[in-house]
Amino acid sequence: MSAQSRDVIVLGSGPGGYVAAIRAAQLGRKVSIIEREALGGVCLNWGCIPSKALLKSAQLYHDMKRASEFGFETGNVKIDFPKIVQRSREVAGKLSGGVAFLMRKNKIEVISGNGSLEGGKSVKVTDSSGKTTSYTYNDIIIATGARARPFPGVDVDGEVIHTARTILENKRLPQKLLVIGAGAIGMEFAYFFSTLGTQVTVAEMLPQILPVEDHEIADGLTKILKKHGMSIKTGASVADLKRSGKTVSATIKSKEGEEKWSGDACLIAIGVLPNTDNIGIEKVGIKMERGWIDVDEFMRTNIPNHYAIGDVAGAPWLAHVASHEGLVAAEAIAGKAKHGMRYDNIPGCTYCQPQVASVGLTENQAKEKGLKYKVGKIPFSAIGKAIAIGEPDGMIKVIIDEELGEVIGVHILHAEATELITEAAIIRSHEGIASSVLDTIHPHPTLSESIAEAMALAMGRPINT
Repeated sequence: MSAQSRDVIVLGSGPGGYVAAIRAAQLGRKVSIIEREALGGVCLNWGCIPSKALLKSAQLYHDMKRASEFGFETGNVKIDFPKIVQRSREVAGKLSGGVAFLMRKNKIEVISGNGSLEGGKSVKVTDSSGKTTSYTYNDIIIATGARARPFPGVDVDGEVIHTARTILENKRLPQKLLVIGAGAIGMEFAYFFSTLGTQVTVAEMLPQILPVEDHEIADGLTKILKKHGMSIKTGASVADLKRSGKTVSATIKSKEGEEKWSGDACLIAIGVLPNTDNIGIEKVGIKMERGWIDVDEFMRTNIPNHYAIGDVAGAPWLAHVASHEGLVAAEAIAGKAKHGMRYDNIPGCTYCQPQVASVGLTENQAKEKGLKYKVGKIPFSAIGKAIAIGEPDGMIKVIIDEELGEVIGVHILHAEATELITEAAIIRSHEGIASSVLDTIHPHPTLSESIAEAMALAMGRPINT
């Protein structure tokens, strides 16, 4: 039987894939999307969204325990951990249903199954029953994402040894948890479980937690989390990781010495691998770079009419990056692209408490580039709104080009950091200078005043510090 013909096929329906499909449909293309698991991909179903629902529960529990500070007596607050997990799954289910609605609204065909490129602009889809159907296409966007990088010689069982995907569906609150890897995923889950009473140990091989963030922000977060009882070991390696029944043990080696650790749960959060296995990359001849699909600024691979977006196309592995890459690819396919991807102004967010958010260069990166710069740092304990809402912990740090006054980096540690960072990203997207921020009246009292205050300090014009 001959292959069925399609216009644009999107392989994968995560935050890159479904956004690309919608934009391509808006631009007049007939679009089909192939998904082997659930609409919305890992981010919506087992990542970004359900994990933020869990974090909200932890934050609410933390706030309820502080209620007396605000004049309320709540009594003994009890944790119903299975219900916390259940709510997280319900949130994911609701949003997955929302993506299905968007597919129908935009007349996008959803094909369920595992897609594999066959060459000659053809893709074979195998459904859950084993039935295969072939489709041809004019253009294809590969958006198959990534998966957790395994710990050498250790099997993930989803009961004691976990990845981020398995642990967010685990309905047992562990007593002692080892988190291997202190990137955003590792630190978010470390905060979540620590807040609910689990004894958490974090082991990070690099010199600081959140290795991509500014060193002062990472150090500040480390001090706060240690104060709340978390054990954090940097410059640390983990060996002899093994499960025995319902327990897990490991040896942690750091500058503090060697520690024999044992507990009832371990989360492996040491990075990701691209989902390029069994999707026919080699049959088409698509170029790879260190395992990731190589693309240009318009998300084009070396093979005409073949695009790749999101995690499968390499760092930075962020949902909002995947979505924007999806827009760029869809517009390039339709001949409507005005500009390619820019990776120098992408906000990064970590949703533990306090949160971490940043955009632009860290101070160490500015030094490495040989830039002359000024720094403005303001503790949130100097911001009236932060004190009023009971969230004085953290700081904001801005880095400004000394000659041009251009804002080259903004780094925030605060309970609302991820909401504040967008102002900084907009400033940088318009090549804004610090003086223009100072000339913009910021409402009082707000947390956003911290941005203006930090800029003023860097420019030698401090008012409240």
